[in-house]
Amino acid sequence: MRRRLTLVAAAAALGLALAGCGGAADTPAESAAPPSEATGNVGVFTWWADGSEKVGLDALVGVFNTDFPKLTFDNLAVAGGAGSQAKSVLAAQLKAGNPPDSFQAHAGAELQDYIDAEQLEDLSSFYADNKLTEQFPKDLVDRLTVDGKIYSVPSNIHRSNVVWANVDVLKKAGLDPAKPAENLDAWFADMDKIKAAGKTPLAVAGSWTQVQLFENVLLSSLGVDGYNGLWDGKTDWKGADVTKAIEAYKKALSYTNSDRDSLSDWAPATQLVEDGAAAYNLMGDWAEAKFAQDGKKAGVDYSYFPMPGTQGVFNFLADSFTLPVGAPNPDGAKAWLTTVGSAEGQSAFNKAKGSIPANITAKTDDFSEYQKSAIKDFSQDKIVSSLAHGAAVPVAWLNELSTAVSKFGGDGNVATLQESAAATAAKFAQ
Repeated sequence: MRRRLTLVAAAAALGLALAGCGGAADTPAESAAPPSEATGNVGVFTWWADGSEKVGLDALVGVFNTDFPKLTFDNLAVAGGAGSQAKSVLAAQLKAGNPPDSFQAHAGAELQDYIDAEQLEDLSSFYADNKLTEQFPKDLVDRLTVDGKIYSVPSNIHRSNVVWANVDVLKKAGLDPAKPAENLDAWFADMDKIKAAGKTPLAVAGSWTQVQLFENVLLSSLGVDGYNGLWDGKTDWKGADVTKAIEAYKKALSYTNSDRDSLSDWAPATQLVEDGAAAYNLMGDWAEAKFAQDGKKAGVDYSYFPMPGTQGVFNFLADSFTLPVGAPNPDGAKAWLTTVGSAEGQSAFNKAKGSIPANITAKTDDFSEYQKSAIKDFSQDKIVSSLAHGAAVPVAWLNELSTAVSKFGGDGNVATLQESAAATAAKFAQ
């Protein structure tokens, strides 16, 4: 049977006593020198090529340069939100036997295909050497563990079920920015008012942002258990409750900008909210970094709230970094991973990127109010795994479902999307 990632749905408490993860049967071959003695270039592959995401990467690289002055960081970034372009480029490089020293991947099920292809080194001993299981929440460590082994180091924790709103647009439509809708029906009613006021109610961009909206409509409609059941086989994709959820997604799309498919990445959609052309944008909390870097103030220029119907739920994803099999500079890669997992690296990176640290020892006193609220929510909310960002299902499953969701954006055929999603689940679920 195919190896499966542990997908824990229980709430993760940041203040809990953390337990280490054991049981790794094998360890990767020892490199010739400890990270502190590594020299040369370290090629790191990400999709953080511009905007607020590059600002976050630059902050992390700044800490790395201080930690390891004998090493030179080689930025191998390929543009494209959520790795939409980068993953295909990376797959080709790995297949050709030309891996980078480390590459970005979403923590969770996205790693499964790389693991099955034996393209990643086991980092369990690295975790032990750096005491990382004592510094990361146990729930996060569980999500990273495959058959007792860990294959990546998370740099952050993101939340995907956040709605960002333009305060002025809401007020002019007669809505109170401090009192968001409690469920989808109420949110649609609010969007009718915004539409009547002459503004685009909901800004989205191309394919992956639509998948992100789709997953959160599913979460809002089905609840935590129903949503989790889509990925573990307990929820019937052919059921009437899923039909209703897809119909709700179709209605949500009816409120979106007509040029959505021409927007190649998330930032232009968020910009529509910044500019007052649209009221809402359902986006991960990397949007917080964009608002902050553009000089916008929470509560004055923009507000934020969980997707209506998902209050008390944290839709989780995490960026993480790996050590590929055959990395040109494995010692340098381990140095990079050391900075990625460190409290100092995570403080610098997450403050700039809008996310929250995976390392609970990182200092967050000067983080934004949004980030402080996300830290609190992650400690007490129910945690689910994001579809669009590789936490819920492996890449192959996500790719097929994304194709069906993209097609639905054009034809709006509920039955066809439901049948395609059910067939994909039957193909990949174990």
